[in-house]
Amino acid sequence: MTSPPPTSSSPATPPDAEALYAALLPAVRQLLADSPHPLALAGITSGGAWLAERLQRDLGLPGNAGVISSSLHRDDFAQRGLAASAQTVLPFEINGAHVLLVDDVLYTGRTLRAVINELFDYGRPASVQLAVLVDRGGRELPIEANLCAARLELPAGSSLELARDDSGRLSFVLETKEA
Repeated sequence: MTSPPPTSSSPATPPDAEALYAALLPAVRQLLADSPHPLALAGITSGGAWLAERLQRDLGLPGNAGVISSSLHRDDFAQRGLAASAQTVLPFEINGAHVLLVDDVLYTGRTLRAVINELFDYGRPASVQLAVLVDRGGRELPIEANLCAARLELPAGSSLELARDDSGRLSFVLETKEA
């Protein structure tokens, strides 16, 4: 599951988030089964947090998944300021933990860099892995997902964001900018 084929080189419609979640779920289940250590789930706000919460429930894991924010460690903090999204809540000990970070879309890697800095503010994990629904390429930092449901090439300037309705159903919103 680490190297799925591209979904599309330039999609006109966003990918099916529920279908991608259905593909990611068994891969995470297998990762947990194969791991010699218990893994703690932590979702990156906001889409990753929704995914981690749902994975925690669907996999029957005890407790709650963590939520981790990149807000305080972003390299564009001066321009963005504090986001209105949830702040970091990690309901498990970080020191020595094996953590599976969960996110919706992996793009440049800058959010992940900020999240890892935030995680280390809480302690020193034994290991950190990453699971994402979509890897859209365009990396600016050497960060790669351990698990990825789909790879999707999008034009620069496009955005792909996970949305969740009142019933918990996931969907993607795709915005493309005209050149």
